[in-house]
Amino acid sequence: MTQLLPQCENLQAQVDSLLHLLNQEPSLRMQDITGVQASLKKAISPKFEIVFAGAFSAGKSMLINALLERELLYSAEGHATGTECYIEYAEADKERVVLTFLSQTEIKEQADALCQRLGLTADTNLQQPEAINLLTEKGETIIKLEGGESKSDRAKQAKALVLLLKGYADNSERIHPTHSNTFSMEQFDFSNLKEAAGYARRGSNSAVLKRIEYYCHHPLLQDGNVLIDMPGIDAPVKKDAELTYRKIEDPETSAVVCVLKPASEGDMTTEETELLEKMRKNPGIRDRVFYVFNRVDETWYNTQLRQRLDDLINSQFRDNSRVYKTSGLLGFYGSQIKGTNKQDRYGLNSLFAQSVKGTGIQEETPQFISEFNRYCANSGKLSPSKFKIAVFSYETPNENYFRILNEQGSPLIDQLISDSGIEEFRTGITRYLKEEKRPQLFEALANDLQPVCVALRRLYLEQHRELESQPINIEGVKSRRLEQLNYELGQIGTALIEHISQEVNETITNQCPIFEEDFRKLKVKMVSRMDELLNTFSVEEAYRRATHTHPRNSTAPLLAILVEAFYFMANELEEVLVAESQQVIANWFVYLMDRIRHQEYYRQMCRLIGTDAGVEQAFKSLETQVQHAIRAAASSECDRYVRESARFYDENTFSIYQFRQVLQQTSQAYDCASMVEAEPAIRQLLKMDFEPKVKQTIQSAFRQTINQTFKTHLLPLAKAQEESILQQYNRARAHLEKTLEKEAQEQLDHNQKNQSQLQETVNTYNEAVGGINQCLQGMQLDRYQLPAVKFKDDFITAGEVSEANHLNEQKQQVEALVD
Repeated sequence: MTQLLPQCENLQAQVDSLLHLLNQEPSLRMQDITGVQASLKKAISPKFEIVFAGAFSAGKSMLINALLERELLYSAEGHATGTECYIEYAEADKERVVLTFLSQTEIKEQADALCQRLGLTADTNLQQPEAINLLTEKGETIIKLEGGESKSDRAKQAKALVLLLKGYADNSERIHPTHSNTFSMEQFDFSNLKEAAGYARRGSNSAVLKRIEYYCHHPLLQDGNVLIDMPGIDAPVKKDAELTYRKIEDPETSAVVCVLKPASEGDMTTEETELLEKMRKNPGIRDRVFYVFNRVDETWYNTQLRQRLDDLINSQFRDNSRVYKTSGLLGFYGSQIKGTNKQDRYGLNSLFAQSVKGTGIQEETPQFISEFNRYCANSGKLSPSKFKIAVFSYETPNENYFRILNEQGSPLIDQLISDSGIEEFRTGITRYLKEEKRPQLFEALANDLQPVCVALRRLYLEQHRELESQPINIEGVKSRRLEQLNYELGQIGTALIEHISQEVNETITNQCPIFEEDFRKLKVKMVSRMDELLNTFSVEEAYRRATHTHPRNSTAPLLAILVEAFYFMANELEEVLVAESQQVIANWFVYLMDRIRHQEYYRQMCRLIGTDAGVEQAFKSLETQVQHAIRAAASSECDRYVRESARFYDENTFSIYQFRQVLQQTSQAYDCASMVEAEPAIRQLLKMDFEPKVKQTIQSAFRQTINQTFKTHLLPLAKAQEESILQQYNRARAHLEKTLEKEAQEQLDHNQKNQSQLQETVNTYNEAVGGINQCLQGMQLDRYQLPAVKFKDDFITAGEVSEANHLNEQKQQVEALVD
C-alpha cells in the first residue's frame, strides 16, 4: 500500500481547489485539465499497476518469475489460456492466493478456438466425457505427429487443447456453467503460498483459471506496486486479446512492460505494433514503458537474427534507457539452481523433478537443460580461457548438464545469469520503482499543474492591476467617469454603425427571415395578380376604349387592342408592386427598430443621455424616404411593362407565330365580335410577353433595387447618427451628474468588494499552491515549484488593502482643504 508523505496528505483537496478556481473563471474554462486529473490520480493512488503485455510465448510469465526469483506463474510455449495474474505485496506471514475459474461457456469458447486453429471438427460438448476424450486423443495424436509438444506451433496449440480439457475434467466441480467461481487457498486446504502456487502453476489447472491473485512478500511489490500478467495480444480467443488491450487503455494502468518477440521472430508483429500505439494513447501510462526483447539467447546462435534485432532497436527505440534484452528462461532457472547442489543433481531431483519423469527408462530433458547445454557449447558467451567446457554426444543432455555444473560450479551459473540480462532488467525496474517512480509521478503532476497556475496567476495580477488603477475616492471616481464619457459615446456610435451594417448585409444576403418571408409574399401576390389579370382580361372592354378614343372610327385594329391590354396590365401590376413593396419596407423597419432597442449599445445610450439621442425618430424619417424611393422604383419597373419584350416580334418565335394566327382570325370581319372570338388567343399573346417580365422583376431586378436602396440610405444615416451621438456629450454629462455621486459611491464600494474577493481568491490559490509546493519539496522536487501570487512583491491581506484605500482618501481630502 502506498504511503504518502505527511506533506502530501491533502494533495487531492489542494489540486481540486486549484481546478475549482480555474472553473470559476469563464476566460479559462477552455483549458484542458484531463492531464492534471490523470497525473493526480496516479500520484495519490494506493496502487501502481505494471502490466506485462505481449504475444503468447513471448515469455511474460517466465520474466515475472525471474524478476521475483520465485516460480509463481505457469510458463509454457503455446499455453493458450486467458488467465489474468495479479501479484501484490503481503507481509511474510500473510502470503496467500485467490483463484477464479473460467465458466463452462468460456472454456468451450477456448476449446472451439483451438480446434479451429488445429483444423479439428470434433464435438466440443463439455457435458459428454466421450467428446472430451475424443478431442484429447486428437490433440495427443497431433503432438506425436509433430515430434513433440515443443517442436512446432501446431504441437503447442494441441498441447494447450489437451491441458484445457484435462483442467476442465480435473476441476469440473469448481466450474459453473455461466459464472466465474472464486476460491481462497484455504478452501483448497493449502497451508502456504507455495502449495497454492504449485496448484495454479500446473498446466491443466492454469488452463481453466480466469484470474489468479497472488499476495506475495517481495520488496519489489512494496509501495503499492502490482505486477499484472495478461493474456497474449494474439490470443486464439478474441475476447482474451481484447481483455489485454482494454487493460492497456485502462486509466488504472500506470506502467507497461512490453515483452516483445523480435529477438526470436526477427520482426515486430502486427499485434505488437498495435500494442505500442494503444499505450501511447493512455494518459495514465505516459512514458512509463519498459521494452523487453525476451528470448535474446536465440540471437546468440543466429547472426542475421542478431543484426535484425539491433537494427530494429537502433531505428525504433532510440532511447535505450528502458530497453532490455533478456532470456527469462536462463535467468530464472539460473537463479534457482544457485540454491541446489551435487546431491540434488543441481535441481534435476527437485526443480525439474516433474519434467524429467518419463514413461521409458531414459529421463526426459527439461527445456532449460537443453538451452543450458546449447549455451555452453555454441553461444560464444563463455571465455575459453576461463571456462573449459565440453558437451559430449555420448552423454545424455541431463548427464552433460550435471557434469558441466559439477566441473564449473558457481562461476558458470553467475555468468549464465549475467548473460541472460535478467539482473540488468531487475536492477532497472527496482531502481525505477524504488527511486524514480514516486518523484516522476509528482513531477508529472507539477508539470501538468504549471499551465493552470500560470494562467490563474496572470489573471489575478491583471485583475489586481485593474483594480489598483481605479480611483480611491468619490471625486476621483467622478472625474474618471466623466473622462470616460466621451469614449463611451464614441463606442456607442461605432456599435450602432456596426449593427446597422450587419443588419443590412444580412438582408441583402438573404439571411433576414422576416424580410425573406415578406418578399416571398410579394412575389406570390405579383404572380397571382398577373394570372388573375390574364384570366379576366376583356377584349370587348379594350375594344370599347379604343373606339372611344377615336370617335370618327367604328372599328379598331388588333394592335390597338394589344396597346390597351399592355397599358391595363402594366398599371394594374404597378398597384400591386407598390402596395406590397411598401408593406415589406414597413415591416422591415419595425423589425430593425426592435433589433436596435434590444442592443446593449442602445440601452447604454439611454442610460448615459437619458434619451435615445433621436435614433428612433431618425429611422422613422428614413423609412419615409425609403418608402418614396421604393414606390418610385416600383412605378418605374412596371412602367417598362408597357413596352413589348425585345423578341416579341422576332422571326421564328412562337409569339410572332401566335400574333399572325390572331391577326388572321381577327381580319375576317371588321366588327367587335371577331375580336371577342380571338380573346383566348390574345390572352395567350399577353401571357407570353408578361410572364418573363414579371419573373425578371420578382426574381432579381426589384430585389436588387431594394438592396441598393437600403445600402445607400441606411449606412449614411448610421454614420450621421454616430456624429449626432458624439454631439450629445454636454447633455450626457448633465444627465450623468444627477446620479454620479451615488454611482461613484457604489463604484467605490464595488471596487473594494472586488479587491476583497480577489484577495480571498488569491489566498485560496496561494494556500493550495503552498501545500502542493511543500509536497514537492518533500519529494525533493524543488525545481518544480508552482508560482504563488504576490502583489507589489509583498503578500497583503484584504484588510490591508481596505486600510490603504482609506488612508489615501483621507490624505487627498486634507490636501484639498489646504488648497
